[in-house]
Amino acid sequence: MNPSANQPVTNAPAPDSSVKDSVVPVWLIVVLFLLVYWGAVYFDEHGGWFAPQVYAPYRSSEELASFNAAFGPPDIKVLGEQIYGRTCVACHQANGQGTPGTFPPLAGSDWVNEKDPGRMIRIVLQGFSGPGLLVKGQPFSTGSAMVPWNSMSDDEIAAVISFVRGNKEWGNNAPPVTPEQVKSVRGKVASSHPLPFSPDEIMKVSPSDL
Repeated sequence: MNPSANQPVTNAPAPDSSVKDSVVPVWLIVVLFLLVYWGAVYFDEHGGWFAPQVYAPYRSSEELASFNAAFGPPDIKVLGEQIYGRTCVACHQANGQGTPGTFPPLAGSDWVNEKDPGRMIRIVLQGFSGPGLLVKGQPFSTGSAMVPWNSMSDDEIAAVISFVRGNKEWGNNAPPVTPEQVKSVRGKVASSHPLPFSPDEIMKVSPSDL
C-alpha cells in the first residue's frame, strides 16, 4: 500500500499578485504629445522649412531676405531671354529670324523697332492672324497664327518684349517696355478686342497708344 496515497495533494503556489502589467500613464502620453506639438510649432516658426517663400538653398526667411536685399530681382534682360526661350523660340527661332513663309522674323523687324511699343504689346497680348503682313516693307504671307500670351503677367510680357526690342545682336535697338505700359494696354484691349489682331486692324493702331 502506497503511504502517499492518503496524503492531501497541495496546490501549486499562486503567482505573486504584486507583479502587474506595465501600463503607460495617460498623463505621460499627453505630456509627450504636447512636447512634440510644441517642437513642431517652434521649428515651423524658426526653422524656415515650411515657409512658402523659403526654398533651397536658403534655410530661413531672414537668409532669403538678405539675399534679395543684396542682389535684387532678376535682371529684366535675363528674365526676358528665359521667357523667349520657353514661349517664342519654337516659332521665331533662337536667332530671331523666324521661319520663311510661316513665322515672320523679329531680327531687324520694323514692327519690333518702332519707337513706341503699342502695337507689339497688343500683338503679344491678343495674338495675330491673317494675310497681308508687311515686314521690312515686304509682304509676308503666312497661314499660321500667333497665339495670345495674355496669360503671362505684365512683368513677364514687358521683359520678353524688352529683350526682343533691345537685342542688338539681331539688329534691334528700341527702348524697353515697362510693366505699366503692358497693364495700360491690357486694360484697353481686354474687352474691346478679345480676338487676335489682323494686319489691317493692327495698322490702324498708333504705336504710341499705350
